[in-house]
Amino acid sequence: MGRKAGRRGDGPRGGGPHGGGSPGDGPPGGAPVRSRIPVRKSLLTRLLAVSVLVSVLSIAATAWLAAQTTSGAIRQEQGQVLADDARIYDRLLGLAAGAPNWRGADRTVRELSAETGRRIALTTQDRKVIADSAAGEHGAVPGSRLPARASAVVDPLAVDSTLAAGRDDDTAVGVGAGTRLGTGAAGGSGTGTGTGAVDRIDPRAVGPFRLPPEERARLRAMAEKLVGCAQDTGVSAKSVEGPSGRTYLETVGDSDEVVDYRCGAIALNEPTKTERKALDKISELADACMRRKGTKPVKLGLTMSRGGAPWLYAVAGPPPSKKPSEEAASGGVVPSPAPSVTGSAAAADPVAALAANCVDSARREQLGPYVSSPALLFITSPDGSRPSESGFRLSGANTAKLVGLAAAVLALTVAVTAFAATRLTRPLRALTTATQRMKTGEATEPVPARSAGEISQLAAAFNDMAAHRKALEEQRKAMVSDVAHELRTPLSNIRGWLEAAEDGVVATDPELVTSLLEEALLLQHIVNDLQDLAAADAGTLRLHREPACAADLAEQVVAAHQARADAAGVRLRARAEGEPWLTADPLRLRQAIGNLVSNAVRHTPAGGSVTVTSRVDSGRVAIEVADTGTGIAAADLPHVFDRFWRADKSRTRATGGSGLGLAIVRNLVQAHGGTVTAESAPGRGTTFTLHLPIT
Repeated sequence: MGRKAGRRGDGPRGGGPHGGGSPGDGPPGGAPVRSRIPVRKSLLTRLLAVSVLVSVLSIAATAWLAAQTTSGAIRQEQGQVLADDARIYDRLLGLAAGAPNWRGADRTVRELSAETGRRIALTTQDRKVIADSAAGEHGAVPGSRLPARASAVVDPLAVDSTLAAGRDDDTAVGVGAGTRLGTGAAGGSGTGTGTGAVDRIDPRAVGPFRLPPEERARLRAMAEKLVGCAQDTGVSAKSVEGPSGRTYLETVGDSDEVVDYRCGAIALNEPTKTERKALDKISELADACMRRKGTKPVKLGLTMSRGGAPWLYAVAGPPPSKKPSEEAASGGVVPSPAPSVTGSAAAADPVAALAANCVDSARREQLGPYVSSPALLFITSPDGSRPSESGFRLSGANTAKLVGLAAAVLALTVAVTAFAATRLTRPLRALTTATQRMKTGEATEPVPARSAGEISQLAAAFNDMAAHRKALEEQRKAMVSDVAHELRTPLSNIRGWLEAAEDGVVATDPELVTSLLEEALLLQHIVNDLQDLAAADAGTLRLHREPACAADLAEQVVAAHQARADAAGVRLRARAEGEPWLTADPLRLRQAIGNLVSNAVRHTPAGGSVTVTSRVDSGRVAIEVADTGTGIAAADLPHVFDRFWRADKSRTRATGGSGLGLAIVRNLVQAHGGTVTAESAPGRGTTFTLHLPIT
């Protein structure tokens, strides 16, 4: 038996894949190898780059928007300032044109200051205060003094055309473009100079042309009749009262001639008694001026414009025998103007220019006693600073502050992003380290998940994967051990009997051959079971589906195991509830049911029973194998379908087979799209139920 013992002692040789040698592909000491990530590809670098880019764009957009908003606000404020200046100037100009010696100036200045929030002051040419909105009870002016330069000069006989152009339609009577000499009676509201220049006399300065109440009433009544006549002819017209109290018609479009000749509206322009007297005075003053200049008087005519202001025109032919006002009033018709020289041509005619200047001088001399003297106008902010000097200027200090603030915002953004990125990348580094340790086969501790975000979900998923992988690895090791154990027993038996026969210890009789054949069949059965499991795991288990009756399959399985059940003293029977049909592989399904029946017969004592029942349950075919055997403990029930698991830990042949039968049952049922369940109680038996789809 020494040779026999020597043969039985042969074990696996070292150096093989399962030998004791350590693998040579791992790092020394089992430390994980971490590949260094380039800085430009690092998550921290990319987060910082994105945050810096967003910060720069945000700062630039904010600065641009602030600049645009500030510029718009400044432009709006400047426009409002100009509008207020024009309104203040126009109001004071109207006051000066209608009253001498600046009567009521103090009240007007205070009202304008309350409306605009500006300091307004009027002084004489030698800076003697006429009215000041900031003056105290005793005339003292608190705060800073008036600026060295006045905002404007308020003179109704010399209107500032720049400020006059800025007045709005609600406050301004307006200084018109001026009626050029000989251009027509319906021109602007001022008197033409003959040179094409704008008449700078405010139209509200009417002086002796102001009509008394009786003349105003007569003209108003005449205008109302003309308005009715104009409306009857389809012309929209209305009566308007001018600064002097003269009423005139205002029509829409080019309808003046229609109203003039159909309704006789031209009679409305006939000077009244008061206006004739004033026109005669202008004519006398103009003629005296021209005679003083040593120039022969020009043939001039004076009449009234529809705006109620005097209008000068040149008369063709010999000098009129009447006074200009009488000539203009004769027949109530304005004489047709002779061709006159305007623009650059008028400037080249010294006689026409002299005549225009004399008429302008005559009007100023006539209006002087009726208007206020020129005054200096100061419009400032309440603290006395000039509005034009309070514009927006970005100094070097302000620029440095803005740059410093932008740099502080950028630094804060980078710091916050770096902190957030560090907290974000720390669990990622832990996951990377754990993955590398798992690759080398080392024990991996769970990665901590400190928050409830996506990174924590990733860490939790990794921990679950690591735990599942660990369980699979332990199962794989247990399976290898179980396979080796299952194969070692029959091989050892076969080897022992063959060596004993070779040594002549036992005779090679038919009984020995039968025993060896049984061991060989057991090996083949284990190998076939392993092959079926491998095919199921790989998804290559081939099924030949066809319509089959579950009751017939159960009857066939019962018939095949009837002899074994009778030998064990177990009553085996099949029972059907209805006709449960399904589409399945009959051979594989009989194999699954047969494994369950074989286990049930093996674990049922003599006198017990095993029942195979087939029925339709909730739209599925149910095949139930119930026994009255020893049962399964509650702690062992979840493991009954594990590979190589048996309730008998000693794994003796008397208590079970290879431990693969139930695992094969589960895989075959799952391949058919079904499920298998087990219910058991110790001492009361076990019930296995297959649930399979009908089609």
